[in-house]
Amino acid sequence: MSRIGKTPLEIPDGVEVSFAPGQADVKGPLGELSQNLPDRIAIEQRESTLVFTRPTDRGSDRALHGLTRTLVANMVEGVTKGFEKTLEIHGVGYRASLNGSTIELALGFSHGVKVDPPEGITFDVPEQTVVIVKGIDKQKVGQIASEIRAIRPPEPYKGKGVRYRGEYVRRKVGKRA
Repeated sequence: MSRIGKTPLEIPDGVEVSFAPGQADVKGPLGELSQNLPDRIAIEQRESTLVFTRPTDRGSDRALHGLTRTLVANMVEGVTKGFEKTLEIHGVGYRASLNGSTIELALGFSHGVKVDPPEGITFDVPEQTVVIVKGIDKQKVGQIASEIRAIRPPEPYKGKGVRYRGEYVRRKVGKRA
């Protein structure tokens, strides 16, 4: 591999991207995001395309190249489409309800658990056993979904708990007499 990497990224209409040393700002129809970026990767805007160039082919530069491009691509996708994570609640009596913007979870504890959304995050509860976390920042959406799942992670014996949609929970056989 002797080529020095150059990777293009198409920018959709209605999205503005601006760069300062070590910083990228993206504005779009759903909002605006700002992100610190590594200085070693050169970013050049050619009409509606961004080109990311790494200085050498060393492993660390290749890793930064991919990271930088992915961070900016996620910002562009976030301000145009947004991100969402769907959580499923399994267990008898386990449910979620929406009070204003706060979700209230009944997960088998002696008390209900309330989760307030941080800025830029919204919750949706289409069914009592489904919670959808939405936002424009991919990292924030994943972090909040992870924190909700951590309240009562799925357990392997009965499968009760909060899990991501499509997550497989390996079940164990219980104690035998």
